Amino acid sequence: MLELTDLTVKYGAVTALNGLSLTVRKGETVALLGNNGAGKTTTLSAISGLVRPSGGDIRYQGRSVAGAPPSEIVARGLVHVPEGRRIFSTLTVHENLLLGGYLVRDGRGLARRIDRVYGLLPLLAERRGQEGGTLSGGEQQMLAIGRALVAGPELLMLDEPSMGLAPLVVAAVMEVIHDVAADGTAVLLVEQNARAALQIAQRGYVIENGRCTLERSAAELSVDPRVVEAYLGGDMRPR
Repeated sequence: MLELTDLTVKYGAVTALNGLSLTVRKGETVALLGNNGAGKTTTLSAISGLVRPSGGDIRYQGRSVAGAPPSEIVARGLVHVPEGRRIFSTLTVHENLLLGGYLVRDGRGLARRIDRVYGLLPLLAERRGQEGGTLSGGEQQMLAIGRALVAGPELLMLDEPSMGLAPLVVAAVMEVIHDVAADGTAVLLVEQNARAALQIAQRGYVIENGRCTLERSAAELSVDPRVVEAYLGGDMRPR
């Protein structure tokens, strides 16, 4: 479904991605692990058209989208939930969801998509008239995911969805991502909480200095000594 080949991104003289390659297959969840500054956010930004690659290619469903405008990429079904949620804080929950369907021209179809999100995330239905900025951090993350789902993604990219959330809220967010994937949506998940990410992913990559240096099944990564030491605190026993 998604194939990155030798992707390079530069910010002036700084090379953020240096020949990165990865794939996401139809219907699977792939975790992208790495330290701060490794290039994870830049990878998602390049895929979604927010930054322009300096080299390499990004192919989505067999067609290159490298350098395409973000609106075109979203229209093709590749949707990005950015780090930090970035909801519209002065708009209501429902208005935020309406904006997620900005490219949807069928009013009834848009209403059905929003109803589906309310069914998946009933908390949002309860808060539909509440301003986004008054929600808790976990509720805002749910709203950011719900807004992306209204766009109708076939591949959903999430950047650090658990950041700043309490452990119980992290578990709830990961359960929602698992449910979205179980419904057939492919997921590319950037997550500092490697333990949580590997529990819902089928495969994973480790990115270091702008390159993918390790690719294994999630089960294999969860017991790989390098991953355990660097990202799992030296212990991958179930918690």
